[in-house]
Amino acid sequence: MSSATLEKEAPVRPASKRAGPAASRRDRWSRRAPLLPALIFAIVVTQVPFLVTLYLSTLSWNALRPGSREFTGLSNYATVLSDGRLRAALVNTVVLTASSVVVSVLIGLGLAILLDRKFPGRGVVRTLLITPFLVMPMAAALLWKHAIYNPAYGLINGILGGDTDWVSGYPMVAVVATLVWQWTPFMMLIILAGLQSQSLETLEAARVDGASAWQTFLHITLPYLRPYLELSALLGSIYLVQTFDAVFTITQGGPGTATTNLPYEIYLTTFRKFEYGEAAAAGVVVVIGTIAVATFALRVISGLFKMEVSR
Repeated sequence: MSSATLEKEAPVRPASKRAGPAASRRDRWSRRAPLLPALIFAIVVTQVPFLVTLYLSTLSWNALRPGSREFTGLSNYATVLSDGRLRAALVNTVVLTASSVVVSVLIGLGLAILLDRKFPGRGVVRTLLITPFLVMPMAAALLWKHAIYNPAYGLINGILGGDTDWVSGYPMVAVVATLVWQWTPFMMLIILAGLQSQSLETLEAARVDGASAWQTFLHITLPYLRPYLELSALLGSIYLVQTFDAVFTITQGGPGTATTNLPYEIYLTTFRKFEYGEAAAAGVVVVIGTIAVATFALRVISGLFKMEVSR
């Protein structure tokens, strides 16, 4: 190539370098622009109401006293953390969420191990086991309250005999059983996905080495399933900490405050006591707790993705 040609081409190269970043920025914005309406909609629907809730949580506002809104700073949060009824609701929320999640995960693990084996009709059994998760929460609560717990014609008393009022006698157990029935399929599906992604060569090698089925499960399968168990527990906790339908429909928080959790207490504070500021503060506390659990869930999910990529 001649020197004259090189001299002609030399000034063109810096221009192409300058055009490169601008073109790449245009390309990035052209890809992101279609997502902007959805992003704006999500911000308006979720973040703006949350900011309004933060503002309301700093006010002393009772709807029975119109025009008496006053700025009180963080006093509503102090009330939420010090009020006996709200503390009881917080304890009930922890008990309700933890017991429902633990039992659902354990039963889901057993069902996932069952469905991981081949047997006639496995597809039908899998569909039937998933069905409770597809039922609307309010419909599920009504089903359990009237068809199963009713002391006169409920299924439990029909099988066991007697006229025990299960809702009044065992309110927390009644709500937990309903939630376990509904959320066990969710846990089962996540754990089953982990079981079906397990290496068959590893299991076969353990079998050849003389390991029993229990030893294989305890030392190979269970450690492998740990991220999936954590993920199902964390995601279940995010949803179950917001339980309102079952409590409202089955027990209405009673007897007394035996099953009153934070979402139901927020409902009572808003529509019975009409204390909007306290209700907003309690709602913010629930959101912060949910965000904390969701952060751990996202870390577990990212760990699962890294594990899949490293294979």
